[in-house]
Amino acid sequence: KGPNKVGYMGILQPFSDAIKLFTKEQIFPMYSNYISYYFSPIISFILSLMIWMLIPYYFNMISFNLGILFFLCCTSMGVYTIMVAGWSSNSNYSLLGSLRAVAQTISYEVSLALIMLSSIILIMNFNMMMFFIYQNLIWFFFLMLPLSLCWISSSLA
Repeated sequence: KGPNKVGYMGILQPFSDAIKLFTKEQIFPMYSNYISYYFSPIISFILSLMIWMLIPYYFNMISFNLGILFFLCCTSMGVYTIMVAGWSSNSNYSLLGSLRAVAQTISYEVSLALIMLSSIILIMNFNMMMFFIYQNLIWFFFLMLPLSLCWISSSLA
């Protein structure tokens, strides 16, 4: 039947899990660099939240003229947080794992950036709102179907 659920139909379960997560004891490797070990995931989270500023809305509170370039820069900065997290643990295996993850992330980001460049060439603008406006008539997914399938496969990898 499964575990006990908190609240009606388990609606409060995520909040219960969050409270349990934040009340657990903090552990860290003995020889790790404490500050960078804990701040690298926080910086990665902040970078992922910064990307949400680019989502175009109809009321368009924030409009970047170079929004697509900002998107590419924010996604590329995530590589450094992975590298710092592996380095700051002072473990050889963590460092090797983070370097492998960095190499894999960079290889996928190159293909994503080239696919994004082809859509930039179509609209001739770096503004995310213009990207949104051009797709009111026809979605770029259908206009560039092979590249869209490559985008989906690279994003899921």
